[in-house]
Amino acid sequence: MDLRAYLDILRRRGWIIIAVAVIAAIAALGISFVQTKTYRATARISAVPARPDWGLGNSAKDLLRNFVNNINTHDMANRVIARAQLDMNSYDLLAKITVSAEPENFIIRVDAKDRDPEVAKRIAKTMADLFVDDRVAYYNTQDKNNRIEVKLVDSVIDAPLYQPKPLTNAAAGGVLGALIGALIVLALEWMAADILATPATVERTTGLPVLAAIPPAGRKATSARPGKKIPGGAR
Repeated sequence: MDLRAYLDILRRRGWIIIAVAVIAAIAALGISFVQTKTYRATARISAVPARPDWGLGNSAKDLLRNFVNNINTHDMANRVIARAQLDMNSYDLLAKITVSAEPENFIIRVDAKDRDPEVAKRIAKTMADLFVDDRVAYYNTQDKNNRIEVKLVDSVIDAPLYQPKPLTNAAAGGVLGALIGALIVLALEWMAADILATPATVERTTGLPVLAAIPPAGRKATSARPGKKIPGGAR
């Protein structure tokens, strides 16, 4: 199929793609406005070796995964609930947090999501503070040259809106709708592929010239003009 054939398909059925994309974008936008607002606060913990040593640096990177596992526990969650005076249990709190490591930056990231931005900030900040206190107390008993300095990157923690994001959702819905519309067009073209709808299609498919065509129902056939001789017959 050449470029002209694709352009012809877009000319005839392009409105389907546009219509489905617009409907999907409007639907996604509408869903965004009825979603419950959720805010996310992020606390970043630095875990840097006390001295610039390659071996100690690699050990610190390996320890980050262990640190993540120690933070993401029910024991830690209960301590956070007690210190921050939160009205929830450990299962509820753990469902609100995500703890991850960034080894290349020697960073542990604590993300907390909640409908109340202040609660999200309290969860992230309290969990980070407790972990830092624990590690500082432990490393104070170790040789200074082998310590890993653990501290908050920034004591100021914000909780911007995490979801919904109407414009982002609308754009994603529009793209998805356009893809669905394109699939619909392809399906229609596939179903119509065996139908020879025009003389040009017949000639292109069979390789033979079209000598005549049956007019659509209701259209009168063209008759000879009055007074003009019809070959081999009367006027």
